[in-house]
Amino acid sequence: MPLMSQARSLGKYFLLLDNMLVVLVFFVVFPLISIRFVDDLGWAALLVGIALGLRQFIQQGLGVFGGAIADRFGAKPMIITGMLLRAAGFVFMAIATEPWLLWLSCALSGLGGTLFDPPRTALVVKLVRPQERGRFYSLLMMQDSAGAVIGALIGSWLLQYDFTVECWFVLAAALNAWLLPAYRISTVRAPISEGLLRVIRDRRFLIYVLTLTGYYMLGVQVLLMLPIMVNEIAGTPSAVKWMYAIEATLSLSLLYPIARWSEKRFRLEQRLMAGLFIMTLSLFPIGMTTTLPTLLMLISLFYMGSIIA
Repeated sequence: MPLMSQARSLGKYFLLLDNMLVVLVFFVVFPLISIRFVDDLGWAALLVGIALGLRQFIQQGLGVFGGAIADRFGAKPMIITGMLLRAAGFVFMAIATEPWLLWLSCALSGLGGTLFDPPRTALVVKLVRPQERGRFYSLLMMQDSAGAVIGALIGSWLLQYDFTVECWFVLAAALNAWLLPAYRISTVRAPISEGLLRVIRDRRFLIYVLTLTGYYMLGVQVLLMLPIMVNEIAGTPSAVKWMYAIEATLSLSLLYPIARWSEKRFRLEQRLMAGLFIMTLSLFPIGMTTTLPTLLMLISLFYMGSIIA
């Protein structure tokens, strides 16, 4: 096998391993934050929602700067630094007894994601050939679903240890420091302003991004409100794992068939808006739900919309 092809192949396997570890740890911690601080410590859901929103805003809102920094200094140092920052955020989360400590932990976690997520995504483009990317992204999505279930199961068990053993991003950083080659993402050092202006001038892309704002707002509900609802109705935090089991089952069994069937009959924007509509529709009755089977049925509908979107 030529040296370049061998490097690509090893790089893809490492990306899959790295992604599985990152997704697993994320779903060990974040879906159970609401149960930990709202149910166990009695905080208002608004305080926890601010923390989760802060993480999302920092990681997604500042991602363009994380990508620009990675273009300048390379992927490896940014990925390692970002994962160590996220581990530091989990440390503060473990000792959080006041809302400001939780907010600080989520800010550190979001900042870490800002640094490691863009270069990891760029490495997929660098290492995976264009004709293989669709299949590779499907593998990553299947990993996300499996990692969500396994992470939720582990997180339910770890609730008894007060989050003190959930700083596994140190391990992920160590793996990247040891195994990840020092890839250069960009060979051209263009100013950040040039890239931003190119994006701002693309009206269709801006509309697409604004549409995805609604998608991510709905997605945050999964991290915050749905675990609280499942815990309240079931009476035990361990029931949260079932909502992630539903996601994994639907994703692994229906994601690819639905994509193949719908792409032949509907435009991309029609499929995206249909998925958003189903996600929104499924959330309306949740506040009036009193039984676990009904709640899980609505969660299934939510995940169906997410798969379509």
